[in-house]
Amino acid sequence: MKAIMVMFDSLNRHMLSPYGCDDVQTPNFNRLAQRAVTFENCYVGSMPCMPARRELHTGRLNFLHRSWSPLEPYDDSMPEILSENGIYSHLITDHYHYFENGGATYHTRYDTWEFVRGQEGDPWKGSVKDPYIPPHIGGRSNNLWRQDWVNRPYTAGIKAHPQALTFDLGLEFIDKNKKSDDWFLQVEVFDPHEPFFVPEDFRKMYPDDYNGPHFDWPDYKRVTESHNEIEHVKNEYRALVSFCDHQLGRVLDIMDELELWKDTLLIVNTDHGFLLGEHDWWAKCVMPFYNEIAHTPLFIWDPRFPQAAGSRRKSLVQTIDLAPTVLDLFGISAPHDMQGKSLDQVISSDKQIREAALFGLHGAHVNCTDGRYVYMRAPIRPENTPLYNYTIMPMHMRERFSLRELREIELCEPFAFTKGCRLLRIPSFGIPELDLSPYDFGTLLYDLSVDPKQEHPIKDQTTEERIIRLMTKLMKENDAPVEQYERLGLTQ
Repeated sequence: MKAIMVMFDSLNRHMLSPYGCDDVQTPNFNRLAQRAVTFENCYVGSMPCMPARRELHTGRLNFLHRSWSPLEPYDDSMPEILSENGIYSHLITDHYHYFENGGATYHTRYDTWEFVRGQEGDPWKGSVKDPYIPPHIGGRSNNLWRQDWVNRPYTAGIKAHPQALTFDLGLEFIDKNKKSDDWFLQVEVFDPHEPFFVPEDFRKMYPDDYNGPHFDWPDYKRVTESHNEIEHVKNEYRALVSFCDHQLGRVLDIMDELELWKDTLLIVNTDHGFLLGEHDWWAKCVMPFYNEIAHTPLFIWDPRFPQAAGSRRKSLVQTIDLAPTVLDLFGISAPHDMQGKSLDQVISSDKQIREAALFGLHGAHVNCTDGRYVYMRAPIRPENTPLYNYTIMPMHMRERFSLRELREIELCEPFAFTKGCRLLRIPSFGIPELDLSPYDFGTLLYDLSVDPKQEHPIKDQTTEERIIRLMTKLMKENDAPVEQYERLGLTQ
């Protein structure tokens, strides 16, 4: 057997034609849906980028204990487990967060890996002189913005674009190893993550009459832009999704050409979605995790179940299920600490594998869904305390933990999943992206059966109490720190 994972970043479910979208051209996602199983009820777990990737390795939630982080020494790693069992693993990516402080121990868990440079503010090309930056919306002026404009001239056009180069390397690996067995390939691209930098051929697919300042990178904030500006940036995103669709088609082509469908698992997934003005917000992290962010697309072709081709599955699944699914393909038992479940029976017969799903970001709302209702539990205090990071690798996204944080370190006893390792218990001083506390949004409950766009939160004490029971059960199964219950005003 072989396995291929094609992973996109910030891919919106509601912008894909297999999920009912009719204004974005995604013929290859349609083509995939005709071959694979399309999951209708897939949710994120831990947010955002690297916490989601930690789940891809470990098959367990991490957001209740830790913010953005490297893989910890006690973490199980799916590709590493594959290697230990004779299955070769290879990562190809242009996702530069793997190579920052907070992602530094992921790529080395694969047997081999390749990195394509130049996305977003990847500190790649050097320029002492400031680049030309056009007048733009958003007020961005930090070094990330500057570096992006240093990089852009080197990544212009389809052939030079990091996404295309990443897929080039993926096809090269597939072709080179087509006659070999027992390998796992992860082709992972940063797109359609912002900035929505896309080759002109694809931008022309979505013309508009916008003639204002440059706008392809919305800030993480409330929407203040005009309708015309919002529609323009949506078109930039649509163009990038169509570019992603084009690259996906290249993978489907080579699977057809080499007849890989008979012995190759194909997973096409994302880490989360992205708000493009819905709920009057841009992006993610700051606001509650509405379904535009949390309800994600997922497609899987499993050659063991050819009868499932083109079908749809309603069972509630999550990112944590992908690691045990890959292990199961190769006949490898998932480690005890993996909370996810192999999706083999969901694929074959839509068997329910969980009653509810827990998801969130460290220090933000803790969310729970049973597939119909989505419950967003806010902290009960404006200061959002108590809150701690538990780690033995004190790294944030791009920087080390501050001296302020490190001065208050305490050593704590192991959690159930840390394999006997005691951890550093470090006070958390909030979410860097947040100017607001999640307290300011309050606790929210939505009934998706009558309000799929989550526009009208409801008051329903019976349902809330039931979802709270599910939430606390899942938190206990995750060995959540005691202060998380206190922060949320829940009984342990």
